[in-house]
Amino acid sequence: MDQRSGLDPDGNLWDLIACELRVRRQERELSLAAVGEIINRDRSLVAHVESGHTKLQAAHAVKLDRAWNTGGLFQRLVKFAKAGHDVEWFKTHLEHEGKASHLRIWELGWVPGLFQTEGYARAMFEAAGVEDVEEGVRARLSRQECLNRKPRPRIWVILDEGVLEQPVGGPEIMREQLARLVELAQQPNITIRIVPRSVGAHVGRDGSFKIMTVDGSDVVYTQAPGGGRLVQDATEIPSYRVWFDLIGDVALPKDASLRLLKEAMERFS
Repeated sequence: MDQRSGLDPDGNLWDLIACELRVRRQERELSLAAVGEIINRDRSLVAHVESGHTKLQAAHAVKLDRAWNTGGLFQRLVKFAKAGHDVEWFKTHLEHEGKASHLRIWELGWVPGLFQTEGYARAMFEAAGVEDVEEGVRARLSRQECLNRKPRPRIWVILDEGVLEQPVGGPEIMREQLARLVELAQQPNITIRIVPRSVGAHVGRDGSFKIMTVDGSDVVYTQAPGGGRLVQDATEIPSYRVWFDLIGDVALPKDASLRLLKEAMERFS
């Protein structure tokens, strides 16, 4: 497999891992399949890691360090790479979002981008001080085209009640936005549930995240100021599924959530 264009081992830790894996393999005169046997995966995964298309997982780093007696080199590199920020994460997350068959979204602060109205999105970008607000709005609305593809994605969304109460853009914009959520909540492929303020402390207070299922595998995107993080390591992803289920345990049922949405909409009349 050809290397991803623009691999930069001097400026990107994941690219350094990809190059280091290839160098270490070639020094030992091993085939891709031989390395695949070490990590108990097929040669194609090793090729994808070396080309920069896939990130090395922590569990595989442990096996490589043990087999090659590296003193923990790959484990350290993966640890530091995961702790850093990659500007491509948001772009990659959008690509996964557009192809996902299933989406599970926990949102603490905003209406999810896939569900935002034009007015809400514009008010959000203006508040954030985005330089080209209109371009941001166009990009946000274009993302929503995936809602209409066939087969339609199955989407579960859990919202903090504060999302419904925080006025974004004024009463008219909020009423329109909440009406959009009411409309979406009644579609057969979309479930929207609300975590009421009365719940108090729960695991979702740590931050918003999205679990995307693409071709049978899950990828997670976590949100943070200045840019989120894309989680692709199979050893981390199960934790997010557990957290999503725990948040669901304290959320209102579908019917009660729909009533709360309608009540919030009326308050912005």
